Amino acid sequence: MQYPNGIKKEFVNLNTHSNRGMNLEADLNDTNEYYRYSDIAIVHKKPTPITINKVDYKSRRDAVIKEAHFKVPSTTDYNGIYKGKYIDFEAKETKSLTSFPLNNIHNHQVTHLEKIYNHGGIGFIIVRFTKLNKTYLLFIEDLLYFIENNKRASIPISYFDEKGYIIKEGINPRLDYLKVIDKKGVEL
Repeated sequence: MQYPNGIKKEFVNLNTHSNRGMNLEADLNDTNEYYRYSDIAIVHKKPTPITINKVDYKSRRDAVIKEAHFKVPSTTDYNGIYKGKYIDFEAKETKSLTSFPLNNIHNHQVTHLEKIYNHGGIGFIIVRFTKLNKTYLLFIEDLLYFIENNKRASIPISYFDEKGYIIKEGINPRLDYLKVIDKKGVEL
């Protein structure tokens, strides 16, 4: 693909049989790369903060981390900006055919997304039901509503069908989650 400023970037057609089963994170990373190169949005995967305890220094170029631990619990997977609005989200996969276990998302992540929403940002989770080949976006408001009004340990897929938004797979972008934000009419 040739861009007006001379940058050449080739996007791979991921919509093939050989790439089925590619994980959600890889799909989102490809999508975010497409958004950045197309100047649609700036969204990045957040690094997980770690402290390195042991390193094997065979040479300066071949240093290998042998032991590390997490500094603090990380907040969410991705953050960025779209049309002047801050966005922040967590991405999860489940093999379940019927529900998304709430223990897959940590309380501090839900609290973080709620704070994003309370400060005018856009917070959500993206959940892929791998065996159903369905990927949903669920805004934090709807996630909070479910948690506050249910005693269940999991969110049934019917709730995703009712309150969530299907993210259709494509080529470029692979998972156009920004189309969902536009469709919902989030104030941008």
